[in-house]
Amino acid sequence: MSGTSLDGIDVAIIDITGSGFKAKVNVLASHSVPYPKKVREALLGMSNTAAQTGDISRLNFLLGELYAEAVEETAERGEIPVASIKLIGCHGQTIFHEGQGAQYLGKKVASTMQIGESSVISERLGIDVISNFRERDIAAGGKGAPLVPYLDYMLLRHRGRGRVALNIGGIANLSAIPPNTNAERLIAFDTGPGNMVIDQLVSRITLGRQTFDRDGGFASRGQFDQKLLAKLLRDKYFRAKPPKTAGREQFGAEFVSKLLDTELSTEDLIATATALTAESIALGIRNFVIPEMRVDEVFVSGGGAHNPALLAMLRKALNPIPVMMSSEVGLDVDAKEAVAFAVMAYETAHARPSNVPQATGAKRPVLLGKLTPNAAPANGKTPELVHNAGTRNGVTHNGNGVAHKVPVRKTSAVNQRTANNKTKAAAVR
Repeated sequence: MSGTSLDGIDVAIIDITGSGFKAKVNVLASHSVPYPKKVREALLGMSNTAAQTGDISRLNFLLGELYAEAVEETAERGEIPVASIKLIGCHGQTIFHEGQGAQYLGKKVASTMQIGESSVISERLGIDVISNFRERDIAAGGKGAPLVPYLDYMLLRHRGRGRVALNIGGIANLSAIPPNTNAERLIAFDTGPGNMVIDQLVSRITLGRQTFDRDGGFASRGQFDQKLLAKLLRDKYFRAKPPKTAGREQFGAEFVSKLLDTELSTEDLIATATALTAESIALGIRNFVIPEMRVDEVFVSGGGAHNPALLAMLRKALNPIPVMMSSEVGLDVDAKEAVAFAVMAYETAHARPSNVPQATGAKRPVLLGKLTPNAAPANGKTPELVHNAGTRNGVTHNGNGVAHKVPVRKTSAVNQRTANNKTKAAAVR
């Protein structure tokens, strides 16, 4: 998976057994592969902007090659044979997302586009691929995001504690899980900018020499501007009720250009952007979560978990609620979203929905993603349908299968229990 920060490709290789929210997940290996500089620049140049169709097509196929290489590199680092991987879930790179819908040619249209050609991944690795997860949720009336709440509920629900799973990527999103409840009471939404505004400011101020605020260095040396922060927090997005989703459409180049027009020093400007992330997260929790449930703890994942200045501001804004890393409950802060799309691919392969309608606004639970099969039909026969459900939602199953036993050499586990029948899935985000 590669998110809105455009910093690289996150891969997780997992073993999973069981079904639905009772499934058990073992993370065997995870790794992040940075985008080459020119690829990142090309993605920035076409994200939420006018772009040549030829450039989109070429980059779509190029990303497929890079994703396949990233899976191979991760498997090699984890000493996992690529041939033992039975399924890949690929979120791809979002270059446009408009879940709310807009008037277009006389119709109100919601749409999303992720690139990273699944046919290339499947052909290079010889593995079935499920990709394009967001489209079906939008077709069902949802906003196509957030989708990670499915994994959050699966792994972080607790009988006695109200928990918030917070992921700070380019955009910050949360899943709030009341104690001892079913998934229908989960609250989930994008709170606003995560690292996106900070990263853009650093990149533009340093003329591309730096692409993020390493260790929160700029922010820690500055002071945020109270007046500007108050003005930014009046943005209508922060007041909008969930379900809601954000992206470069709200917090991209135009938003950053206005910030650069201020007379603040580099350090104060980046400190203010960092405070915007922390305060908008806290605002979302205070306005839309705490009125509905008790919040006992917050678990952070994503790139923002590596920014001490941001975490210090967040802890102050949420005090006395404890803010901890997701690793404290066994989930690597850098692997969570890649794991999520591996799990969703597994569910789709077994004809089970994995969107959370109350999080996305969809009218109903639906199967997510599109299957790119690899193996040719045996003896010229039509591939077997997964659980005979292919005609219901168009999911087919080929000769590779999805269930097997794999000896595990290394584990960095969410759950270390073994099972007789497992599917190993790699998710490229």
